[in-house]
Amino acid sequence: MNASSAALDVAPLISWIVAAMTILNFMILLKGIISSGEKKLEDRLVKAESKLIDHDRRIQTVESDMKHLPDKETTHRIEMTMITIVGRLDKQDATLDGRFSAMDAQLKPIQAIGERLNDVLVDQMKKAS
Repeated sequence: MNASSAALDVAPLISWIVAAMTILNFMILLKGIISSGEKKLEDRLVKAESKLIDHDRRIQTVESDMKHLPDKETTHRIEMTMITIVGRLDKQDATLDGRFSAMDAQLKPIQAIGERLNDVLVDQMKKAS
């Protein structure tokens, strides 16, 4: 075998190596393009998960607060009790108004006596001076 025949035997092998390297480079390029989209999706997914966790916490807080609030039936019972209380207070107001009017009528003669007694005392003081 001479040197030129050895060079010829390597030539097809080199073309196959170049083709394999070209295909390998193309696959690496394609993987890079695909993985850049995956990276963007991964970033969006992380942001979405973060927001989801925040929303979950807020919902849990609202649900926890709502457990302490009265339900529809309890609110209705409170309203009915308040109506009863207001009715009783109105009745008490009417009773007290009547009592105050009667007491005012009874105190008018006493007030008149007090005024006359004051006038008499003032007259006596004027005569004594």
